[in-house]
Amino acid sequence: MKRVDFGPKPLMFPQPVLIIATYDKDGNPNAMNAAWGITTDFAEISISLSEHKTTDNLKERGAFTVSMATEEYEAACDYVGIESGRKVPDKFAKAGFTAVKSSHVDAPLIAELPLALECRVKSFEDGILVGEIVNVCADESILTEGKVDVKKLRPISFDPFTNAYYGVGEKVGNAFSDGMGLR
Repeated sequence: MKRVDFGPKPLMFPQPVLIIATYDKDGNPNAMNAAWGITTDFAEISISLSEHKTTDNLKERGAFTVSMATEEYEAACDYVGIESGRKVPDKFAKAGFTAVKSSHVDAPLIAELPLALECRVKSFEDGILVGEIVNVCADESILTEGKVDVKKLRPISFDPFTNAYYGVGEKVGNAFSDGMGLR
């Protein structure tokens, strides 16, 4: 097999498309798109961020929500990643998003995105945001038998090789089960 070297780049697939929402010092909602995030413990998420209006808000309020971007709102989710909240004061509304106050943290939920993590800032150092997941909330419309149904959620992932978004495909196996036959 012949391999091609790409050098040191953040090329991993899939990457979830995360929409981080915060309130500014005046209580105005803001949102941004971030692809470099992962859960790092049972109640912790880590996200790589450069300086943004969102990071200003994190320092001010100490809280944020992280929603999963969906196929239905792909353009709006992309928009909040390419437009600066420092330049467009109401980019949240321009994206077509509706802010709903979280009952767990001082940050907005995005009504149009049906799955969100509600988080408190644990730390933000060297561009790495670490948040304590206080709650996970889901709209009933994406549940099947009380569990989030990925086919109803229709999350998107980011492909850094081609700068494209992709929907999640079909189920291919069962975690913590299918490998048991190889024991």
